Amino acid sequence: MRPAVDALGAPYVKAWLKGAQNAVRAGELAPTDIVDTVLAQLPDAPITSVRVINATGVLLHTNLGRAPLSEAAVRAVRVVAGATDVELDLATGRRGARGRGALDVLRAAVPGAEDAYLVNNGAAALALAATALTPAHSRAPGSIVIARGEMVEIGDGFRLPDLLESTGATLREVGTTNRVTAEDYARAVDETTAFILKVHPSNFVISGFTAGAGVHELRGLGVPVVADIGSGLLAPHPALPDEPSAAGMLGAGADLVTASGDKLLGGPQAGVVVGRADLIHAMRRHPLARAMRVDKLTLAAFEATVGGPRTPTVAALEADPRGLRARAERLAEALRGDGIDAVAVDSRATVGGGGAPGVELPSAAVSLPTRFAAPLRAVRPAVLGRVTEGRLLLDLRAVAEQHDEELELLVRAAR
Repeated sequence: MRPAVDALGAPYVKAWLKGAQNAVRAGELAPTDIVDTVLAQLPDAPITSVRVINATGVLLHTNLGRAPLSEAAVRAVRVVAGATDVELDLATGRRGARGRGALDVLRAAVPGAEDAYLVNNGAAALALAATALTPAHSRAPGSIVIARGEMVEIGDGFRLPDLLESTGATLREVGTTNRVTAEDYARAVDETTAFILKVHPSNFVISGFTAGAGVHELRGLGVPVVADIGSGLLAPHPALPDEPSAAGMLGAGADLVTASGDKLLGGPQAGVVVGRADLIHAMRRHPLARAMRVDKLTLAAFEATVGGPRTPTVAALEADPRGLRARAERLAEALRGDGIDAVAVDSRATVGGGGAPGVELPSAAVSLPTRFAAPLRAVRPAVLGRVTEGRLLLDLRAVAEQHDEELELLVRAAR
């Protein structure tokens, strides 16, 4: 067991050995098989987290960590895992600007932005904006003008109004749940207004008798306009024509745009801020920014994501439905040859992660009996699908093709 102890640590390996010994005592394992069994089951790292193959058909599954990192981002994390020049200028030997590479590629990806900044998640970006952008002439936090229909709640009971009010800011709601006009905003703006906040309702859709005011209609009201687009799309994508992008919001007149880095952007968890240089400078220099800064691993993964090759998220978004169907047919045929009730079926995938609500993406899946659901969650790596109409569907839209053979083996192991 010495190599395993050297790689994973004695306490971790000992815990696995104790589990195997208990299996021997229960008559479930032969004493001579302890070492081989433990070596076969030990994970690659001494952590409780388990790798999961996302066959749910939800591209950005919040419970599965949202965006999977690209290989380029994973390599970048390895490079900076030890000592690195995160805050050092190697040319001069003096202190350097933190995250300069990540911010450079972000500015290049959104040419309309005067400056860019990163914090540790999307909520932090909004909280820092609400705290730092108080009008200079006011001793108390200013008010934030926001449409009533944009006071959203996301997963786990997290409510946007609670976040903003926790900074000490006052919210001034305008309009009704389903209708708001530029005149509503104009009447609400006064000398205490810090900024107008436009929030993209990324996890629901209101239809019917509705009206809204676009960023372009609010740009002339004398206060900054901050647009929270949520999903992190930096530029428009043809597959999601109604999803706002950072470039589009800035082009429409927004002064700041905030977003998440681990959604459609396809990178690590981060809060993205792009826009006016003076506003970003105020956020960067605020004392609270220190509590929200990102670490070297996030900076490296973010830089490799934005400046590197196509991310797994984009690859899944752009997958050809015909190719997905062909993969499902091959997998189902191989499994049927082993006596497993497997059928290739058409499916519908979604973006998830609070992005592109109501948008369905044509996909394909391998349909199995529902009895496979629990055993597939127990294999390693685990496989998570979704149960629909009495069948377990393993949707391939978010599964990279190079994992098809592994998926086939895991289904066989779970029967």
